[in-house]
Amino acid sequence: MSTVLAHRRRAGRRAVPLLALGALVASSLALTAPPAQAAETLLSQGKPATASSQEGAGYAPSAAVDGNLTGTRWASQWSDPQWFQVDLGQRADLSRIVLTWEGAYGKSYQIQASDNGTDWRTLRTVTGGDGGTDELTVSGSGRYVRMLGTERSGGYGYSLWEFQVYGNTDDPPPPTGAVKVAGSQGNWQLTVGGQPYTVKGLTWGPAIADAPKYMPDVKSMGVNTIRTWGTDGGTKPLLDSAAANGIRVINGFWLQPGGGPGSGGCVNYVTDTTYKTNMLTEFAKWVETYKSHPATLMWNVGNESVLGLQNCYSGAELETQRNAYTSFVNDVAKKIHTIDPDHPVTSTDAWTGAWPYYKRNAPDLDLYSMNSYGDICGVQEDWNEGGYTKPYIITEGGPAGEWEVPDDANGIPDEPTDVQKAEGYTKAWDCVTGHRGVALGATLFHYGIEHDFGGIWFNLVPDGLKRLSYYAVKKAYTGSTSGDNTPPVITNMAVSPASSAPAGGEFTVRADVRDPDGDPITYKVFLSGNYANGDKRLVEAKWRSTGAGTFAVTAPEKLGVWKVYIEAQDGRGNAGIETKSVKVVAPPVTGTNVALNKPTTASSFQASYGDCPCEPTKATDGRTDTRWASDWSDPQWIRVDLGAATAIRKLQLVWDPAYAKSYEVQVSDDGNTWRTVHSTTTGNGDIDTIDVAATARHVRLHLTARGTGWGYSLHEFGIYS
Repeated sequence: MSTVLAHRRRAGRRAVPLLALGALVASSLALTAPPAQAAETLLSQGKPATASSQEGAGYAPSAAVDGNLTGTRWASQWSDPQWFQVDLGQRADLSRIVLTWEGAYGKSYQIQASDNGTDWRTLRTVTGGDGGTDELTVSGSGRYVRMLGTERSGGYGYSLWEFQVYGNTDDPPPPTGAVKVAGSQGNWQLTVGGQPYTVKGLTWGPAIADAPKYMPDVKSMGVNTIRTWGTDGGTKPLLDSAAANGIRVINGFWLQPGGGPGSGGCVNYVTDTTYKTNMLTEFAKWVETYKSHPATLMWNVGNESVLGLQNCYSGAELETQRNAYTSFVNDVAKKIHTIDPDHPVTSTDAWTGAWPYYKRNAPDLDLYSMNSYGDICGVQEDWNEGGYTKPYIITEGGPAGEWEVPDDANGIPDEPTDVQKAEGYTKAWDCVTGHRGVALGATLFHYGIEHDFGGIWFNLVPDGLKRLSYYAVKKAYTGSTSGDNTPPVITNMAVSPASSAPAGGEFTVRADVRDPDGDPITYKVFLSGNYANGDKRLVEAKWRSTGAGTFAVTAPEKLGVWKVYIEAQDGRGNAGIETKSVKVVAPPVTGTNVALNKPTTASSFQASYGDCPCEPTKATDGRTDTRWASDWSDPQWIRVDLGAATAIRKLQLVWDPAYAKSYEVQVSDDGNTWRTVHSTTTGNGDIDTIDVAATARHVRLHLTARGTGWGYSLHEFGIYS
């Protein structure tokens, strides 16, 4: 995989100093001396929050746990009672609750805790509240904490700038000290400060600025490591946030070309000494900067470049470049070791065929790294057969990727279901832990929040919504998800008609959906044009529910294979997301296409550009996978000779992306004298279906203004009698 889809500190047990405790008592008569306990930590920030209601779309519960004390807020509807709750992700000992009210505050309310989100214990009751900031000491424990409002201060609802829960989770302090690859052949282990350390990780996706928001959630999954692809001057806040949550970081260094076509340019590793010198200097700078940071676990030089060099070179030159690249990686490893002897150096590829190059040319690597998805269990077999003398970690892994799955009936990769993806993560971890003494852990892919084509395929939290895959990883790393509220499960999704949905018309989507916890489900339906027009965004479709898990969805106007997604949310921060393909075709036109295979001529055509030659006859061959394309200038024309005077009642123009914004439909009896029967200056491409009442032998499109910088291009010029 080549795409870079580009906290709180663990509380250690220690007694509260007596002097500090005395000062605390003196500062507030409302507080009494507590018994000695672990240092408290902010537990609620960035955690899933829900509420009984919200005033509008801009006042979501998540706004009260985002760390913004003055800019975002949750607001309820204007009635009593109301509640707001946060899921801490695990049971915690609670010490303090801070409520920062907006003007609409709670006059009477209770602070409650629960282990399961259903059975609540009251920790504190407030009456006569006066707004502002309420800082409440509490004693108790629970995973869920809520404010149950029973009396408002006025006519509005309840509104919180921030709801902060403090306490500790009794986690042991993270290990410190030098990181080493210890042991001997086939019996290795990673150690931190002499203590065994298995990498239980995720690749990191959110912006560094959002690390304080998301890192506590990552920690709650049992994750002890995150992986990045690049390290520079902006990395420190991420490392700080990771360290505050007891999480280590595999600091990446990017080298061209990276994996996949076009990932980052082509370097000549034999001759380009300037590039190599610059990279060596740059990497050394950041190793020196971050070598003593408590979050640093190891250094990872390059990502998939041994494989990626095939996009730059071939034959004997490819072999030469691969040897030169891995030799340069070894130079980087040696340099890093001279600066930082306390952290290992590795290098990632996506092809076990890269390992012989590393074995031959990079002896200074401490361990290897591999990105592997559907065939992850094959990594162990390849390691055994290769006779390698270094352990490895998996730096990307998960369910089968787009490049590994078979095509569906519409000829595009058949994306695994939500259930299959979750099983893919479970399988990946089982394969890693099954290679005992050699595979030292994994950073599975991907803790990302993008809600787009790639995000739905791989992200554990697209748009912040937790999926079955999220809980599969959490169970792998912690051993249990007992007590968790889990997402709706979608099965048996089907589309009809899957291969002939009329553009602009409706098609049917159905699925079986159940929520394991009995939560009410709300639905959204999205479309992605990734395969139709390259747009990877998910755009909410026009749709309506027809009952029993069935939806009528309006197809796009653009022809091609689209992806349709059902998203089922449970109101608890979870979602099931399932997708299938649908092929959008031109709407059927009754009657006979009298232009089919008739003589067709044009003012010009593209002879050798892209998929061309694109002769005029390809606009009347009855196929939507061929096209006529003109020169890139105005005006242009294309005409059909029907052979005899013919009654015409409808035209259907199926445009390529190079469409006409302004054009006229003209007819002629002799091919010389033309009369206009339709004109437009507001064409928008896709499909134009035009009613015409005329009798003529010749039909012409007179094209006067292009809609793009290209020429004019038609897949089909249909004329119906």
